[in-house]
Amino acid sequence: MRDYKKLDVWKKSHEMYIYIKKNIATKFPKEERYELTSQLLRAALSVPLNIVEGCGRFTNKDFAHFLDNSLGSANEADYCCFAAFECNYITIEEYNTANKLINEVRAMLLSFLKFLRNSNSANPPKP
Repeated sequence: MRDYKKLDVWKKSHEMYIYIKKNIATKFPKEERYELTSQLLRAALSVPLNIVEGCGRFTNKDFAHFLDNSLGSANEADYCCFAAFECNYITIEEYNTANKLINEVRAMLLSFLKFLRNSNSANPPKP
């Protein structure tokens, strides 16, 4: 079992979630509460939550599955932020900051996934 609080990718995804929650979602109009706001917050929160859940798994393959889910949620959050910008709910600066954080998380997730998958193929199970 891994300690998620020691993982840089979790720290960055937590930072991303907090930024989105405090600085992006709060700018949306009330009529978006049950649509875009809800979807964005669920997607952004899903990124660190999937990392946490994956840390509780015992194999790299299982952990990688949850990191894949985190990656999908990061993509979803990215689109929600883009849609918010296109709807003029947030400024270009706010979008760029969110997008930068999301891209950093995605890059870290991809790197970690590559590491986990290579460590599995480098050490195949013994018969």
